[in-house]
Amino acid sequence: MNLDHCVNTLGRHLKARFGERVRKLSLNAGFGCPNRDGTLGRGGCTFCSVLSFAADDEGTPLAAQLAERRAELKRASRYIAYFQAYTNTYAEVQTLTALYAEATASPDVVGLAVGTRPDCVPDAVLGLLAGYRERGYEVWLELGLQSAHDDTLARINRGHGWAAYADAVARARRAGVPVCTHLILGLPGETDAHAHTTLARVLAAGVEGLKLHPLMITRGSRLAVAHKRGEIEPPTLEAYTALACELIRRTPPEVVFHRVSATARAPTLVAPAWCSTVWPAMQAIRADLDRNGGQGSACALPG
Repeated sequence: MNLDHCVNTLGRHLKARFGERVRKLSLNAGFGCPNRDGTLGRGGCTFCSVLSFAADDEGTPLAAQLAERRAELKRASRYIAYFQAYTNTYAEVQTLTALYAEATASPDVVGLAVGTRPDCVPDAVLGLLAGYRERGYEVWLELGLQSAHDDTLARINRGHGWAAYADAVARARRAGVPVCTHLILGLPGETDAHAHTTLARVLAAGVEGLKLHPLMITRGSRLAVAHKRGEIEPPTLEAYTALACELIRRTPPEVVFHRVSATARAPTLVAPAWCSTVWPAMQAIRADLDRNGGQGSACALPG
């Protein structure tokens, strides 16, 4: 389901730059997380599950992972190497230099996307990423923020606050590294008003890209235990669609949306069932945006 006519999608952005379709190849380089190994905390975020990433990839050479991902994707001849699993800057810069170089060694890899935490982005890493951008690569630093509210971040055991995110973004902007911020809608204790405030703060801090995710309950997470007890419920498709579309309408047209929903595969996904495939959310979001206005159409509205 294509949203290019009403959203500045990553696909549209990449096609405008490279003149053809460019796809992301997800990689698992075996990184850890300081919020799981005791450096910052134990157990990780309450929504995090060790089953969420393809654990079978750990230990598999990056070249082999890239080859496997290429075989899975159709209609593309250029790719972005996407370091996705866990905290992909959580290592010495010499280690990161070698891993990023290995992932971008093939001439059909034209970009590098690195997912990480705001509190794990030292200046040396920003310099490394800036070097790729200077060489003509498409570069994205993907920061998992989830919410701009410190009480929410504490509630989900995120291990950092808004200040760490604001600092990382400011330093990334000085280094010339584009940032894509991840936000989760429907977090425990949050209302739509919280999400609107989060978006406003993120936009004010400066951001080049956004990813929107519904809260998903995954097997092996602490939220799965709370869900089993009846203490929390993820958003319905209707509630998520309405909120996500309102945030899209309040986002300036130049910001690139890397994702507007998310999925999880069985047996990892516990709830909501509509997240087992991308199509229900994409169809609902497209219908809403077509009916009520696309990206940027509500930027001038108060609130």
